[in-house]
Amino acid sequence: MADCAARPAMASQGIDTIVPRHSALIRLTHWINAISFLMLLVSGVAILLAQPALFWGETGFFGDPSLINLPMAQNEAQSGWGRSLHFLGAWIWILNGGIYVLSGLLTLHFHRDFLPERNQLAWRTLREVLSNQLLFKRPNIEEFYTYNIIQRLAYLTATFLLAPLTILSGLAMSPGLVAVVPALVEVFGGHQSARTVHFFAMSLLVVFLIVHVAMVSLRGFLPRMRAMITGRTSA
Repeated sequence: MADCAARPAMASQGIDTIVPRHSALIRLTHWINAISFLMLLVSGVAILLAQPALFWGETGFFGDPSLINLPMAQNEAQSGWGRSLHFLGAWIWILNGGIYVLSGLLTLHFHRDFLPERNQLAWRTLREVLSNQLLFKRPNIEEFYTYNIIQRLAYLTATFLLAPLTILSGLAMSPGLVAVVPALVEVFGGHQSARTVHFFAMSLLVVFLIVHVAMVSLRGFLPRMRAMITGRTSA
């Protein structure tokens, strides 16, 4: 792979060159993840329509005091296909994510690209980067090939906290798995608690996705998309 430090220098000097960006495995798992996540999002909404209220504890029925009533019209007719699609999408997401994480650990992708550097953790740097992100400032050429501290923390949180929490809370709602491993639901405090945690973890992943797309657009949508499709981009 071309030297990252040399890329901005070449671009700043007006040298038009094609450089490697993402491996084939990262690109493949990225797009499978995008498709399966969309499947989960659409089917999850269909399932949620059957009971648009969140509870805490083991049980929660119509008429019981709820933790949150979602502003959605109840529609139980969508639950059937929603559950089937959700089941399919979930296992594709889990298997694909497992391959991505294992590959990232073995190739040191997470350590190299996502683990924050010591100088990035300084309060002044954090404040400056966060301010630039909130103001949607376009990054300079030196930042094109690197991830800033906010992006690194966001990717690590989504990959190693929100995604596992979504998976575990989803599995905790499976009667078959819970019958074999009761601790799976006990750790959440009940089936309804697991459902509520699942909803909020997935919602945070949706927020991450929206911010991710916004940042990709801000930092150069076409070059970033080209890099994720072909594996290479022009400097």
